Amino acid sequence: MKTAADIYDAILPSRLKLFCALSRTHHGILDMMTPFFAAILLIGGFPSITVLFLAIITVFAGYTAVYSLNDIIGKKNDKKKLNRNAGNEDSPDLDSVLVRHPLAQDLLSIKSAVVWAVLWGVVAFIGAYLLNPVCAFIFIVGCLLEAVYCFMLTISWMRVFVSGIVKTLGSVAAVFAVNPDPPGMYVLSLFLFLFFWELGGQNIPNDYTDINEDNLINARTLPLRFGSKTTGRIIMVSLVIAVFSVFVTFKLSGTTFEMLPYMILLTGSLVLLIWPAFYLLKTNRPEDALRLFNKASYYPAFLLAVVLFGII
Repeated sequence: MKTAADIYDAILPSRLKLFCALSRTHHGILDMMTPFFAAILLIGGFPSITVLFLAIITVFAGYTAVYSLNDIIGKKNDKKKLNRNAGNEDSPDLDSVLVRHPLAQDLLSIKSAVVWAVLWGVVAFIGAYLLNPVCAFIFIVGCLLEAVYCFMLTISWMRVFVSGIVKTLGSVAAVFAVNPDPPGMYVLSLFLFLFFWELGGQNIPNDYTDINEDNLINARTLPLRFGSKTTGRIIMVSLVIAVFSVFVTFKLSGTTFEMLPYMILLTGSLVLLIWPAFYLLKTNRPEDALRLFNKASYYPAFLLAVVLFGII
């Protein structure tokens, strides 16, 4: 059975594959489902072909630029972690489907990485501005906050809150792209859902998985600050809030759904978020944090599928 890496090998030149690894395209595409979920849920259908086409280009460019920015700014710390953890990575995650941190491994030059990020950033800014100038402003804020997040690695565990805000911005921008004056409560519930999903399903489990190598470089992460048991509780509480918030978001969207989509939503939320978090809470093992991270990464795609099922 072919893996994702095999598919990339078959369709992409080796050099381009490194750039995709830099911008974590495999994981990024899953995250890109979130803006489309947020926009389609709000309007109860698809936007015009022009808006949809422009949105696809803009979302891909924006996520590619921001993920690349993360590796560019974090090159020094990534290199330290790779050097001190050589040969110890036996649990692949979605961010490592291709090559983990190709810039830190000197497989790409810093100049080529910056050019890649800037070009995609320019495309994202232009596309966002054409959709709505508010979207362009949100994109700039997201890039700045991503830089702050990276610099805080060895400063404070509270960087996790910055990450939560960054992860919400793409979807908030998407809402403004399809509705210049969206309902405030919908935007708030969407923000809360994405913020706590990022904390409980992405950022904290990822730091939990990297706890040993982060300790080697004196990183300041939430798992290192509070320990595994408290971190497991924080993850569980965050994901319970996220699941509650996503149901509220569905209700506040104004789009009417039958009971079946809500039942599917509840089942998927339990399988992809709550159960893996509960299991981690029982075991306190980094490998189970990684399992939660991988499953939670598919949640945006699942949500988009639920919305499409409910409106088609």
